[in-house]
Amino acid sequence: MTKRTLEGTSRKRKRVSGFRVRMRSHTGRRVIRARRSRGRARLAV
Repeated sequence: MTKRTLEGTSRKRKRVSGFRVRMRSHTGRRVIRARRSRGRARLAV
């Protein structure tokens, strides 16, 4: 039986594109700022 493909990827998603990671770098903060200005419901994962 094969494993489910999405098993255990939520941790990786947080580590790559979570809010804390975004706020770490200058460009990440720019991403958050852009999404705020557009009025996004979700700024990061």
